[in-house]
Amino acid sequence: MHQTLIRQPYPEKNIHHQLQWLGLSLGLFGERDKDKSCFRIFIEMLKRAKLKSAMTSDEIAARTKLSRGTVVHHLNKLIDAGLVRVVRNTYMLGGDNLSLLVEELQRDAERTYEQLAKVAAELDSSLGL
Repeated sequence: MHQTLIRQPYPEKNIHHQLQWLGLSLGLFGERDKDKSCFRIFIEMLKRAKLKSAMTSDEIAARTKLSRGTVVHHLNKLIDAGLVRVVRNTYMLGGDNLSLLVEELQRDAERTYEQLAKVAAELDSSLGL
């Protein structure tokens, strides 16, 4: 399935709108996440990145006023997406800043597309296409 570009809906430079667009583009919240729990966790991770320190799931739960189970669920989603990393049973943003984080995500996507192209070529050859 091809993911389409999500156009930035707000032309003005509003940090709240830009963070919402970034979060939406990265798939941080969807229709099932009505209270934007995952996005709220990401924002807490972003705030902590300024301090270059990690947080426990309990700290994140307290800051976001979410249950620890909800926090752990979304942290796993963020880890799988490469946005958060685990450091000695604590969590922190996957990169030192958003620019580096997006660059790493781009490199991951490029590696994935390279693998897809290789497998597709092998399949074409095997299928005689």
